[in-house]
Amino acid sequence: MANVLDLRRRIRSVKNTRQITKAMKMVSAAKLRRAQERAFAARPYAKMLASVLDSLVRRVDPYDPETGEVRHPLLAVRPEKRVTVVVVTGDKGFAGAFNTNVLKAAHRFLNQRSDVDIDLEIVGRKGRDVMRRSFTTAAVMDDEQMAHEMRLRERKARIEITGEHAGMLEKLSFEEAAHLAHQLVERYSIQQTHAVYLVFNEFQSVIAQRVLVERILPIKEIGKDDIAAATEMEREEREAMAKAARSSGVSLETEDTREADEEASKFGTAQVDYIYEQPPRQLLQALLPRYISMQLYHAMLESVAAEHAARMMAMDAATQNASEMIDAYTLKMNRVRQAAITKEIIEIVSGAAAL
Repeated sequence: MANVLDLRRRIRSVKNTRQITKAMKMVSAAKLRRAQERAFAARPYAKMLASVLDSLVRRVDPYDPETGEVRHPLLAVRPEKRVTVVVVTGDKGFAGAFNTNVLKAAHRFLNQRSDVDIDLEIVGRKGRDVMRRSFTTAAVMDDEQMAHEMRLRERKARIEITGEHAGMLEKLSFEEAAHLAHQLVERYSIQQTHAVYLVFNEFQSVIAQRVLVERILPIKEIGKDDIAAATEMEREEREAMAKAARSSGVSLETEDTREADEEASKFGTAQVDYIYEQPPRQLLQALLPRYISMQLYHAMLESVAAEHAARMMAMDAATQNASEMIDAYTLKMNRVRQAAITKEIIEIVSGAAAL
């Protein structure tokens, strides 16, 4: 049985741990607020870009009237014999089940598509470490090699890791997301892949999140999400997230962006003849790849916000558990100390009686 000194050391150790988890919770809450602002600020631009593209598609026939072929390769729908899956996870731990949920959704999707060859693009250290243990890593090539050799490379397995992007989300920039999107667009254009899927954690608010498997290529309908699978948060998770948010001063209310979204959806869609500086067909050719870049960038922004929310909840639970351990150890220490005092009193009384 532990003595009073051992119990005091344990209590002091748990108190130090509680200070660390409480500080990490407040840091995650502050980062969550900034990540929310970035994710919400990117939405109007994404909706305006979709509106402009929708307007262009209505003014430019996407199909060649003579041959019947699609004018832009990103609009071409092909039988899915080879697909690319982009898995967006976090770079750090202590985020509860955040990374596990994304990886479970990815593995579930991979098991369902057992009849196709799959290339994996892993964003985040946690996803990279797990996927490396399960799948073969293909030779990673730069952009110049990719255009000439990706189509001819020999596969070592049905599922291969073709790209690892650790550290991208720590200081996420549109340029990095656009670079990855350019690679995906290039592979689809040269028919090295027949579809591109994105697995990430969608963040709508602190208590409204879900893990999505979304197809971003080919582009079937501009402005509409092509959801292949979705996993909603459990009720217990929402309640725990709400409790952690309230204790950290993070708002649970979803920002009301309906007015801004409505204005953005009307941008460039009026039934008038617009005068474009460049030909509409040329604009469509240039904006479709940027539309994919924006989709990928926005998914990464939401994933970053969801990761900070998950870490805030995990650290709140750890802080609460530490407090409960301190109370339990304190009660046990008091009992041990009381037993020692009682034993000493009995010994004194017994000795006095013997005299």
